[in-house]
Amino acid sequence: MSLNFRFAIASDLHIAQPHTIPDNPYRFHRVEISLDNFHYVMDQLRQLDLDFVLIPGDLTQDGEPDNHAWLSHELAQLPFPVYVIPGNHDAKERDGTDFSISMAAFPGYYEKFGYGDRTRPYYSCCPLPGLRLIGLNSIFFDDEGKQTNAGRMDSTQLDWLRQVLAETTDERVFVMIHHNVLEHLVDQSTNRLGQRYMLENAAELLEILHGAGVQLVFTGHLHVQDVARQIDPATGNQLFDITTGSLVSYPHPFRILHYRDTDDGVAQLRFESHRIPSAPGWDDLQGLSREFMSDRSTRFIRRLLTDPPLNLTEAAAEPLLPALKYFWSNIADGDAQFDFSQLPSPVQTYFEAFSATELWDNHSTLELKG
Repeated sequence: MSLNFRFAIASDLHIAQPHTIPDNPYRFHRVEISLDNFHYVMDQLRQLDLDFVLIPGDLTQDGEPDNHAWLSHELAQLPFPVYVIPGNHDAKERDGTDFSISMAAFPGYYEKFGYGDRTRPYYSCCPLPGLRLIGLNSIFFDDEGKQTNAGRMDSTQLDWLRQVLAETTDERVFVMIHHNVLEHLVDQSTNRLGQRYMLENAAELLEILHGAGVQLVFTGHLHVQDVARQIDPATGNQLFDITTGSLVSYPHPFRILHYRDTDDGVAQLRFESHRIPSAPGWDDLQGLSREFMSDRSTRFIRRLLTDPPLNLTEAAAEPLLPALKYFWSNIADGDAQFDFSQLPSPVQTYFEAFSATELWDNHSTLELKG
């Protein structure tokens, strides 16, 4: 069956109604405009002839029942199907808290958005004939029910995935999961800052996906625009991890994608990225949000300087911070190209290594095996 369809991705909505927003002067994201940003993007998408929309997790700010109920109601008003998965913000503890839902309750809020089976937080469905969408759950809890820093898939879910893929024939497979399965940052899987955005047992998942010939995985969580690719040496199969930034942090992006099978047996995924230009009280949302992020990312940059492999002292790191002010906002924007020739050689080499090797984070056409 030849496929030709359009869809969109909006990630990490962090929906927060005013009465659910705590007073936190160190907040990194602009959750106070989450509702406005959601409405802006959905209004833009209503004007397009879309087959469906994907939302790869962090639907709410902190798993509040009111915010889950609000979003579920809003999604039901849209003229296109929407498919969601949980993020680390959507159920803070396994059994819930006074302010956050339990993991078991999550599928019930989103029964119309992928979760036909309310008994588990992952699913498989067919948005279109010939297309299989697998929504995975990467939120993991320890024996005490506390959420772990890194994402993880348990053996039950992995066995279920193997079975679903074994039973899937003559269908293109899309996989959606909150945590990244490929590195989008230098040493992300081992770096103290980056590893919590990774799936801890990504290697096990990738072995399954490569073995089944899955080529497209859509992730969130990291709040950056990035595309990563891996070629499996065992099978020669390629896999793309397309991660999309958050609607509540710079650059407030969303993606519009067009998939089609070509006559020569090669499939193409063409995508373009858009930004939210303004919000109430933020006429120049892009400029103001970039400054907001840059001002608040100093502590992360300082840690990159003082952690391995650089291991600078606090005193040595401090004078380097001004030159790196926009480092993280440029990473978040995608397709970053860095020149830090004014910095000491080891520091220059380290931070310039974060430059994009392929300029495909925002707009590109990916060639896929048919």
